[in-house]
Amino acid sequence: MADELTPETPESDEEPIKQRKNGLYPGVSDELAENMKSGWADTELRDLRPIAQAAHTAARRAALSARFPGERLVVPAGNLKTRANDTEYGFRAATEYAYLTGNQTEDGVLVLEPRKGGEGHDATLYLLPRSDRENGEFWLSGQGELWVGRRHSLTEAATLYGIPTDDVRELPTRLAEATGPVRVVRGYDAGVEKALTDKVTAERDEELRVFLSEARLVKDDFEIAELEKACASTARGFEDVVKVLDKAEATSERYIEGTFFLRARVEGNDVGYGSICAAGPHACTLHWVRNDGPVRPGDLLLLDAGVETNELYTADVTRTLPISGTFTELQRKIYDAVYEAQEAGIAAVKPGAAFRDFHDAAQRVLAEKLVEWGLLEGPVERVLELGLQRRWTLHGTGHMLGMDVHDCAAARTEAYVGGTLEPGMCLTVEPGLYFQADDLTVPEEYRGIGVRIEDDILVTEDGNRNLSEALPRRSDEVEAWMAGLKG
Repeated sequence: MADELTPETPESDEEPIKQRKNGLYPGVSDELAENMKSGWADTELRDLRPIAQAAHTAARRAALSARFPGERLVVPAGNLKTRANDTEYGFRAATEYAYLTGNQTEDGVLVLEPRKGGEGHDATLYLLPRSDRENGEFWLSGQGELWVGRRHSLTEAATLYGIPTDDVRELPTRLAEATGPVRVVRGYDAGVEKALTDKVTAERDEELRVFLSEARLVKDDFEIAELEKACASTARGFEDVVKVLDKAEATSERYIEGTFFLRARVEGNDVGYGSICAAGPHACTLHWVRNDGPVRPGDLLLLDAGVETNELYTADVTRTLPISGTFTELQRKIYDAVYEAQEAGIAAVKPGAAFRDFHDAAQRVLAEKLVEWGLLEGPVERVLELGLQRRWTLHGTGHMLGMDVHDCAAARTEAYVGGTLEPGMCLTVEPGLYFQADDLTVPEEYRGIGVRIEDDILVTEDGNRNLSEALPRRSDEVEAWMAGLKG
């Protein structure tokens, strides 16, 4: 990795060159500084068209405007975060910001200014303009375009996103001088929040965050298409993994993680969350993301992974696969029980159903199986009333899905888990059974077996559609699919 420009004299104790000092840069001659100002081609892009979702983001801003008339609304993208010393984590724009703008660049801020008379808002997208060639910022700043790449001019951005733009460096002063009611989405930009310290309250800001979370409960056509794309890429990523299981056996779970990540980066932006590549007893750890364990023939692999598209919509899919290609008798029994529970859960996903219905349906099946196997004492109604099955089912059966893997998390209980399903909602159905390796309450042969099956289900007008149905679920279909991929 190239280092940033440093003073020509190694012994110099001047400030780093990216920090301007008294208008000069140490180690840079006046002649070089003057030379770097000129001789650059005009690269302005003049044939741009609005992004594909521009009409959708405009409609989302209109809904936001209608909800908070007469109030200034501030939605930041967030800033780069340091990973170590002078390197940063890869940037991922705040969901609320990307949802309302389609833009994904760091330091951006969307501001909706109330119009005089209280009729609607005027939106402005505050962004960093192109790097300044005149003052040397483009090559002397660590975030200059020579180092991190070209960014769009403000004119280009206005065309792309369909929103008037302005220089974000002017925003703190404008916010500090602003009058009237203001709300800000907190937690992404400390500088913006500082400028609004005396103008906002936590309670009012939380109302803004909750509204934006609930606004994403029902997906529009663009969002559904993105989720379909994410699921299709995810299915190909799972196929990639099956094809290289022999290499994973020779190395570790990290080979699986790296294989899926390659698909995510080639066809999308990233993985939507840390991939869970849990082999053997690691499958009983719900969020096993260390992925440093062995991959052994005869064990199961619980792979929970999702591709995030370039527009930041993620899939969330789990398959539990026999590493050797064939389930043992006990593995199949447990797997088939989870499959039956998932079938019951998916069948309960339909318009007008309570959100909790699919969870209850899946839990009932699993409780019945645990009683049937002699692991719990019936009747099933007693087990469910006391929640005894949760020792082995552990988690809820699903959650909303979208730009966040656990989407709409700030929504009110009555609008989400206590609410009713509507067409356009997308959620996961993911029952599981997990028998910990040290669980002395189950027969020894059960210990260390973990099974989860998860799919992404879209609520439709007449029921539901499985967006991740390209991946087989039934145990016999899984075996046939794996055999075909392994050749």
